[in-house]
Amino acid sequence: MEPTTLTTDRLTLDTFRPEDLDEVLAHCQDPDIQRWTTVPSPYVRQDAEFFLNRIVPDGWRNDTEYTFAVRLRQGGPILAAAALHHPRSGSWEVGFWTAKEHRGRGYMTETVLALARWAFKDLACTRLEWRAEVGNVGSLATAEKAGFRIEGVLRAALPNKGVLRDSWVGSLLPSDLGLPGSLPYLPAPQAAPRSAPPSAPAFEA
Repeated sequence: MEPTTLTTDRLTLDTFRPEDLDEVLAHCQDPDIQRWTTVPSPYVRQDAEFFLNRIVPDGWRNDTEYTFAVRLRQGGPILAAAALHHPRSGSWEVGFWTAKEHRGRGYMTETVLALARWAFKDLACTRLEWRAEVGNVGSLATAEKAGFRIEGVLRAALPNKGVLRDSWVGSLLPSDLGLPGSLPYLPAPQAAPRSAPPSAPAFEA
């Protein structure tokens, strides 16, 4: 796919450009971004170059990861980064980070919802997943504000810097946004798995 541009009331989502290198390098020095995402730590200039020159264009070219830089519609610095990646049986996963000085303004919730609508309408996405390491309350807050249903905890599901970590997982369906799905959905009856005691919850959440 050729890189595309999405807009919201306040934001423009478009692809990263080589001239964004210094901004990406600066934002990824943030200890929170290094702690809670899979960006390298320490993050050096070569990492930003690899991201801009290989990861971003290869993802679009191979239809495996669509990465966006988030800016205000009137222009200005990069506020955040967000991506849809790893299609599995029609589902995609969203990932994101927000520059420290631009947090708390709802930019990422707005971004995630724009990506979700695009994925459901144009990519035939059947289910959009969100995952984050247990404890990443900022990412959790964004997911909940965007309408994701938090489904539980996956053990040892998130490799980050050589360590397997437990991961929260949540999902957003087209119907959650009032959109038609590309396939009909038949929910399972609300019953606990046979292996679980009657009094135990079906999932750890």
